[in-house]
Amino acid sequence: MTEDQHDLLVKARDSIKAARVLLSEGFPGFAVSRAYYAMFYIAQTFLEGEGLSFSKHSAVIAAFGEHFARTGRVPAQFHRFLLEAMELRHESDYAPRRTISDSQAIEQIDRAESFLELGNSLIGPASDSLTDH
Repeated sequence: MTEDQHDLLVKARDSIKAARVLLSEGFPGFAVSRAYYAMFYIAQTFLEGEGLSFSKHSAVIAAFGEHFARTGRVPAQFHRFLLEAMELRHESDYAPRRTISDSQAIEQIDRAESFLELGNSLIGPASDSLTDH
């Protein structure tokens, strides 16, 4: 695991924690956004391991699908999770009124946790420092 991969996994883990706090305080839309970013960071982690880096979210998502989901290196559902989370993040960030329900936020947080478990099992655990593992 590279230092960048480690840092992205820690950032993903922290984003999931933040999503839980936001949901518990009554902010499901913001919780969905943090859950999306957790998944996005994990997708970046996988791509980093291949020496791939992209500046656009759409490019990261497409490359993750191409290099990992379509090849069977990760279950295809994780690419779908990422796509759906991005759609909900856009809805929560740009809709003029609150549109995200608690149940949608819970589902996205659960998916982000599954995504983190996948990253931890295939790349390595997200500990607080590289020397912890």
